Amino acid sequence: MTIPTLSVLDLAIVGQGATAADALASSLRQAQEAERLGYNRYWVAEHHNMPGIASSSPAVLIAHLAAGTSTMRLGSGGVMLPNHSPLVVAEQFGMLEALHPGRIDLGLGRAPGTDGLTAAALRRTNRADNGNDFPNQLGELLGYFNNSLPEDHPFHRIHATPARGYQPAIWLLGSSDYSAHLAGRLGIPFSFAHHFAGDNTEAAVRVYRDSFVPSDVLDEPYLMLGVNVLCAPTEEEARYLSGPSALSMARLRQGRPGLYPTPEEAAAHQWTPQEKAIGHSWGRNHIIGTPGLVHRSLDELAERTGANEFMLTTMAHSPEDRLRSLRLTAEATQPQPQPQPHEDVAVMAK
Repeated sequence: MTIPTLSVLDLAIVGQGATAADALASSLRQAQEAERLGYNRYWVAEHHNMPGIASSSPAVLIAHLAAGTSTMRLGSGGVMLPNHSPLVVAEQFGMLEALHPGRIDLGLGRAPGTDGLTAAALRRTNRADNGNDFPNQLGELLGYFNNSLPEDHPFHRIHATPARGYQPAIWLLGSSDYSAHLAGRLGIPFSFAHHFAGDNTEAAVRVYRDSFVPSDVLDEPYLMLGVNVLCAPTEEEARYLSGPSALSMARLRQGRPGLYPTPEEAAAHQWTPQEKAIGHSWGRNHIIGTPGLVHRSLDELAERTGANEFMLTTMAHSPEDRLRSLRLTAEATQPQPQPQPHEDVAVMAK
């Protein structure tokens, strides 16, 4: 079958020997190249207290990338809504939409994107948040965009400027059935984190489609999958370049996040049994190999899930290797720009 539309997720990797400023400059170069290659959208993630990831403020980075590109959609993959006041998110993304009309996506997640201590610092509270308040936060956020907060809502009288009248495309992100069900019930696009929760992909896809209710946004479900892809000329090189991803994740799971390691460091590392298990679990749903293998694997995933779009993330130490992977994947799959539900996004609060 035809490969779905391709997009890019960027974590602004800070590799050994580089700085956060280097990583952010590389993000702009990568976004510009992705636009030239015909990728549909370019999202940045929200992570905190991770020295190897510089994308801690999606709204600021999106503004920078949007100013340096002209046609590609830019967005968050995602903003972790429990970390923020819905009013602040509405004002930030309303401003982005006003500055770059029709180009902004607001992908929303309910996980913290960090450790518990950092989440407490972000939220200025030690109260545990298991995400159960997420629907209320989402309703408040949407209310600021479309002036739909009920009269008995404590913030009904707030006029969020420039959010009101400048609503970006709203997506829900998830790695479980929870957001899949909520996105379906609201009739909005859903992006599933296949790249780190691949064992639950098909179940979440079924939940999203089974619970989908047509809305003013979408007549039918629109599904995007996050996919970890590292493409290189040979299988051996691709596997060598993927070593830092496994080592970085092993260190993160052990509570020792740091700068993104080099392939040489990963190859020389003496792996413990625990680290090997973490690396294997982390990488078993990743697509790592030659252009032919990447094409076949994406085709099989599309056949299995019926996804409308794939969002590719490339975890490599070198910005040049990440750019090459995007180019080789684009050449192998020959992505063609297609009409997208760019008005998939003015969600009415339910």
